[in-house]
Amino acid sequence: MIFSFFLISFIASTVGAISGIGGGVIIKPSLDTFSSLSVANISFLSGCTVLSMTIVTLIRSRGGEVSLNRRISSLLALGGIAGGMAGKYLFDQALESFSSPSTVSLVQSSLLALMVALVFLFILNKERIVPKEYSSGFLALLTGFLLGVIASFLGIGGGPINIALLYLFFSMDAKKAALNSIFIIFLSQSASLLFTLATDRVPDFDIRILLLMMAGGILGGFAGSFVTKRVSLRGVDTIFLAVLFLIFVLSGTQIFRILL
Repeated sequence: MIFSFFLISFIASTVGAISGIGGGVIIKPSLDTFSSLSVANISFLSGCTVLSMTIVTLIRSRGGEVSLNRRISSLLALGGIAGGMAGKYLFDQALESFSSPSTVSLVQSSLLALMVALVFLFILNKERIVPKEYSSGFLALLTGFLLGVIASFLGIGGGPINIALLYLFFSMDAKKAALNSIFIIFLSQSASLLFTLATDRVPDFDIRILLLMMAGGILGGFAGSFVTKRVSLRGVDTIFLAVLFLIFVLSGTQIFRILL
């Protein structure tokens, strides 16, 4: 059973590095469905795994054909840092406010399923949508903040909505949006982890699981970077759609499991 944590992390991180969704969006519903870990445990382990993957992906992307939009990405990342801390605060407050952790998990899974369904419809109709290329610093900060809050609160370390908003507001193609999304995820997840450490809210966890999941994240970062350089933009979109469908199924399974 413990090896499955590595396998889930590796597959999720590989796909996350290619598509820019981070991997946590797959890890979170997978562990919700197939493990008995608590909500706090899953969010912490998923966050650490995603952070390890983003570090590898960003290092591997240096000097590549796809580059960061430094000004926009930096502003998005600054907003992501603030959003990451805000999302973590909201998550901690939700755990304290609801009588059962399963209620928090239900809220997370429901929001994730709704978000995935909307982004799936967006990708299917992307060719009919004319993207904008805004240069507003305030919009970039606000977008980064929103993405950081969503990523941290849902414990997914990123998400499909990153790609949609980066395309809509900043006219980024699939590969460029993926790399910029990874950069935002890296900083928002770093902020979330630092907030957890600073407020002494690190949950009890099995160190073996953490090490296996981070190893999966690191190897997934390498594998994802390798595939990204060899796949077309259409290929990235196809992988993205397949992942969205999988996430929707996993989230739906978790919702029914809690309700029944």
